[in-house]
Amino acid sequence: MATAAKKDSGEVVALTVTQTKSSIGTKPKHRGTLRALGLHGIGSSNTLPDRPEIRGMIARVPHLISVQETTEESR
Repeated sequence: MATAAKKDSGEVVALTVTQTKSSIGTKPKHRGTLRALGLHGIGSSNTLPDRPEIRGMIARVPHLISVQETTEESR
């Protein structure tokens, strides 16, 4: 089972993904990738764990999204 990456201080690294451009006119695979990331329109954002699967999806649509790393305190 994959777990989120942890920093030395015990914080979990997450990625906040925000859709910045429209998916109209893009390839169907790109639209599907945006939906898989949980994005439903311009300005929508989603916080996802930093895992290789998520990084791969982000690499498919970098021209449509912006990504920021965030940290969450472990509980």
